[in-house]
Amino acid sequence: MNRRGILIVVSGFSGSGKGTLMKELLGRYKETYALSISATTRSPREGEVDGREYFFKTREEFEKMIAKDELIEYARYVENYYGTPREYVEKQLEAGKDVILEIEIQGALKVKEAFPDTLLLFVTPPSAEELKKRLVGRGTETMEVIESRMKRAVEEAEGMDRYDYLIINDELEVCTEQMHTIIQSEHHRSFRNTGFMKEIKADLDRSLKGES
Repeated sequence: MNRRGILIVVSGFSGSGKGTLMKELLGRYKETYALSISATTRSPREGEVDGREYFFKTREEFEKMIAKDELIEYARYVENYYGTPREYVEKQLEAGKDVILEIEIQGALKVKEAFPDTLLLFVTPPSAEELKKRLVGRGTETMEVIESRMKRAVEEAEGMDRYDYLIINDELEVCTEQMHTIIQSEHHRSFRNTGFMKEIKADLDRSLKGES
């Protein structure tokens, strides 16, 4: 039986290590997962390729995509649009790949609203102390920016209970396998197998009639 892929949204605090986790998961199981590629109106940075890092669009093209309902979700940041193209995601799901969207909490809830079968995963470090340590350890941000990220984490924590699973990112190896197991177990949920259940019920009925 050809199984359809699952749409997965991964969110987490800045500094939770979700990017590293995604990289590890996709590297380990590249035949199983596809990371959704966003469309954006921002200009490509050096080394970025259209269709690899992003689908680069003009503002006019992007606004046409909005009008035609060709985006699963979209948002505007600093004068640029970012969004998830529906066609790319649908193709990957039809091919049986589990598609991962790495987006923030508001976008995640919008996706769940539009696609109730979406699996929502929230990545968190084991403690607030560890989160701050990771943010400081990056060495790329001022203490002021780190404090604002910690405040943002307080706000985001309010929405954690809206997610299906919480992934505590302590050890990368363990966490990667946990995430993989959760997603693959999800394929066996009864509501994802209505077609198969219908078939086997009909099969059982036929079998019973054949016997009598």
